[in-house]
Amino acid sequence: MRKRIIPCLDTKGGRVVKGVNFKGLADIDSPLRLARKYSDEGADELALYDIASSLEGRLIFTDLVRNVAAVISIPLIVGGGLRTLADCQIILDSGADKLSINSGALADRNLIHQAANRFGSERIVLSADVKIVAGEYHIFSQGGSVDTGLSALAWIKNCAADGAGELILNSIDTDGVRSGYDIEMLKAITDAVDIPVVASGGAGSIQDIIDVFEKVPRVSAALAASIFHYETVKLTDLKKALAEHGY
Repeated sequence: MRKRIIPCLDTKGGRVVKGVNFKGLADIDSPLRLARKYSDEGADELALYDIASSLEGRLIFTDLVRNVAAVISIPLIVGGGLRTLADCQIILDSGADKLSINSGALADRNLIHQAANRFGSERIVLSADVKIVAGEYHIFSQGGSVDTGLSALAWIKNCAADGAGELILNSIDTDGVRSGYDIEMLKAITDAVDIPVVASGGAGSIQDIIDVFEKVPRVSAALAASIFHYETVKLTDLKKALAEHGY
């Protein structure tokens, strides 16, 4: 059973940061140092986000993408301020293998479809920040700060139909809490779409990652940040444990 492990570098001002529930950001480390470390330790892919770019109305810094791509030997997913096809082209030219699109798709309903047609669905990743509001899953924008009022299920299904080839499903409720992934939300979303789904938000241990693969078999990858940044879990230990469970 093939599963992927994806460390995530959320950056702001050129530094890796991490918070809880998308708030209270703390400075962690250099993105270049962590990128090289995770690549060397056996990560399957690396996600790189500029979490301030959408709020500031700009594109992720291309020199950061270029520098990170230069020190790793694994696929690089990049997100941050992608609003147009020109933005997407710039980031691909800077060394990204996949484009993670979130607020840009909410602002332009045609962006996913156009990007998939231009660059191929396999390079287009829908990133969805989701939170429970009044018992329903809502899509949030602007770094998880704005409730769009959109149904997460409907939005994700529409974007998949438009050509998104993969989904990173970010649970705002469990982000940074390190108490496990949002299993119920993951079950609901994976049952609704046929594209690969990456679980994001809540990993606190090796067992949490094993649990998400066992309880939601259609989850194709686990994305995590805090447990790797603070070395609560080492990638080498995680890979060994996953192999022992048949992954």
